[in-house]
Amino acid sequence: MTHVLTTGRKRARTTLQRGFTLIELMVVLVIIGVLAALIVPNVLERADDARVMAAKTDVNNLVQALKLYKLDNQRYPTAEQGLSALIAKPTTGPIPPNWKPYLDKLPNDPWNNAYQYLNPGIKGEIDVLSFGADGQAGGEGKNADVGSWQ
Repeated sequence: MTHVLTTGRKRARTTLQRGFTLIELMVVLVIIGVLAALIVPNVLERADDARVMAAKTDVNNLVQALKLYKLDNQRYPTAEQGLSALIAKPTTGPIPPNWKPYLDKLPNDPWNNAYQYLNPGIKGEIDVLSFGADGQAGGEGKNADVGSWQ
């Protein structure tokens, strides 16, 4: 009988020692909140930087495909034919004599807008660009245009 009472007291004592107090939980939540306040802005800036880098890579890939198009057909697609001439043979003149598919599909920029194609270009023979996060010409920071001239 003594053995049963001692086991019961030990069990009761260990049950009381499990778990956290409300103050301990609040301290942990405050620490997590402070860390999040310090880290989240840096992570969001990195996301914008990553989108700009992805746009630069896409623009470069599109320019390379356009150069292959020109190599095969002696000219770039017209502004009317646009970038879609890289995935489907143009039906408007001038019809390219040695057309092949140059891309599987046209990508959208990281902000889900279509890339712009200018022939003749403003900054070069041709220009391929993204208008950035705001989807409008010009801007600064994440809203700045990302183009083939950069």
